Amino acid sequence: MSSRRDQPFQVSRHVSLWHATAPERGPDAPLSHDRRADVVIVGAGFTGLWTARSLLAAEPDLDVAVIDAAEVGFGASGRNGGWCSALFPLGHDALARAHGHAAASAMADAMRGAIDDVESAARADGIDCDFARGGTLALATHPAHVERIRHGVDAAVDERWLDEQRLAERVRAHGALGAAFTPHCAAIHPLKLARGLADSVSARGASIYGRTRATAIAPGMVITDRGTLRARHILRCTEGYTGTIRGLRRRVAPVYSLMIATEPLPDSAWDEIGLASRETFTDGRHLIIYGQRTADGRFAFGGRGAPYRFGSRISPGQDSDRSTFDELESVLRGLFPQIGAARITHRWGGPLGVPRDWMASVGLDRRSGIGWAGGYVGDGVSTTNLAGRTLAALCLGSDDPITRLPWVGHRSRSWEPEPLRWAGITAGQRLAAAADRTELATGRPSRVAGGVLSRLTGGH
Repeated sequence: MSSRRDQPFQVSRHVSLWHATAPERGPDAPLSHDRRADVVIVGAGFTGLWTARSLLAAEPDLDVAVIDAAEVGFGASGRNGGWCSALFPLGHDALARAHGHAAASAMADAMRGAIDDVESAARADGIDCDFARGGTLALATHPAHVERIRHGVDAAVDERWLDEQRLAERVRAHGALGAAFTPHCAAIHPLKLARGLADSVSARGASIYGRTRATAIAPGMVITDRGTLRARHILRCTEGYTGTIRGLRRRVAPVYSLMIATEPLPDSAWDEIGLASRETFTDGRHLIIYGQRTADGRFAFGGRGAPYRFGSRISPGQDSDRSTFDELESVLRGLFPQIGAARITHRWGGPLGVPRDWMASVGLDRRSGIGWAGGYVGDGVSTTNLAGRTLAALCLGSDDPITRLPWVGHRSRSWEPEPLRWAGITAGQRLAAAADRTELATGRPSRVAGGVLSRLTGGH
């Protein structure tokens, strides 16, 4: 029997900034008896909630049941960096090689449209999620970054290079030599959006059951620890927690991303820093970092690098890794010394879902009635909106162009069994860190490590 420490749906002692600052929402009662519905959605995160909203917008009389092993927004939907962006996990070039340039361009257009849909849906439903479309800056904070970032700008149709002077008009980051800028991103408060969506779908007639853990999914049914739900369509929207369902351990790898947040900074500090339009930001390193200026004047800042646990284990203890938190604080203070002695008030983390080929997917098996969406690799805030609308269209048999996008029906191969899975993921993390150290020491792009990482991550 697993110990309490190994249970993935216990609340971590590290409360996220988003949980600390979102309006309270009463708990959803658990399932109390077996029942039948038209559609059962497993997972009350962004994917499940957008799916429920889309289904009920099209067919208000549908009986839609949403279950979650914990609560609305418990997973990545309530813990992420708050980037509502047009980023798709697999790079444009890799998509074009696999599906053609037209399909890759259609996917890019759909991702940009998803940002619009999130904004308009939030406005229509009266959800104040601190939406600010300030765009994204990819900072070149080291000479080795410049070539790589400028190459990406040259290959993109919606990015432009900002030299040091033009960059300083937006942000003053220590050592920044320039940046790529794209307007296709908004900073949001993700848990405000998740809880607002839950209220919206409940008002439309959906039943949300909290503390109801799915243990197995089969055609026409979901077996839970509280009873059995039956429906024509069963939709799995479980992302990093997919492996907790019987038979799905190797479908995606749960890789942890950790975050920190500062106390609110005075206006004088923000006058020195910039980010007046709440631009989100990253830089050119291989071990990803990401940040935003929150609506209440903090830095919310995160990154990868927390260790992958053998056997794809998920537990509240993994939401915390002291060395990763310390490194994030060091990087943030190095980028923005203007924050001075500002305190770090929140530290948290959680698992994101990584498919073996880095290709997010959405689909519906018409014979079994089982659908799925996920594998966002941390780029899920807007991608979930597109996934939810797509799942709804597939269930309803709608002739919608989004059901013909290249990620629809894609099935990634399973991850290798252990210990190969642990060895491969850990090697990738260490390679990213080694590539960054090499570039810092030489001032030149790491051709070998960088090239291997590009192939491992789909050229993104």
